[in-house]
Amino acid sequence: MRNMKIFGLQKLTLLDYPGKVACTAFTGGCNFCCPFCHNASLVVNPDVSYAMEETELLAFLRKREPVLDGICISGGEPLLQPNIELLIARIKDIGLSVKLDTNGSFPALLRRLIEHKLVDYVAMDIKNSKENYFKTSGTDKVPLKNMEESAELLMSHVVPYEFRTTVVRELHTADDFVAIGKWLSKDSPYFLQNFVDSGDLIGENFSAYHKSEMEIFVQILRKTMKFVELRGI
Repeated sequence: MRNMKIFGLQKLTLLDYPGKVACTAFTGGCNFCCPFCHNASLVVNPDVSYAMEETELLAFLRKREPVLDGICISGGEPLLQPNIELLIARIKDIGLSVKLDTNGSFPALLRRLIEHKLVDYVAMDIKNSKENYFKTSGTDKVPLKNMEESAELLMSHVVPYEFRTTVVRELHTADDFVAIGKWLSKDSPYFLQNFVDSGDLIGENFSAYHKSEMEIFVQILRKTMKFVELRGI
């Protein structure tokens, strides 16, 4: 099997993996085209941001293993990669914990990774309410049933997890969070993070809510969910 290419590497993060000193590796390509995505180059044209071969990443991890607790695998959508399972197995052999960032559209592979104990933590994006998923994901071919299946899998507590939503003024309303609060289980960890214009977006003319407005969304969600927080605000 061909080695994967890694299209970006953050060598140290204390924020991306809760409770861990970690690094973050970014895969290229995505089956969504979220207009507010802050990693547009990884989605649309990943070769432009090419960083390293898989073998280089593994060599880096072996060298840094004494100071790292884990690695976040993000994207793009990592589960699009045909060799992702093998890469994660190689990382686990080094002795690192693995956090996976995913949009939830590949529930069968997600289940297999969990059952084989290849991931230790999963962060799944909830793009919007079910009704408005298509406009937030940038495609009218959203496999919503797949996201529902992935969410149900995580809510069965087979692995530590969180749900998270990047909130965009032009794409999210209070009604969306009422609907999301009814969709997700009451004990699911759920984080709202505000939109930030990275300068590398797929779409344009998007803006963030004020903190006070975000706090209103949190209060709406807390009517049906126990663990809702703002992140990075």
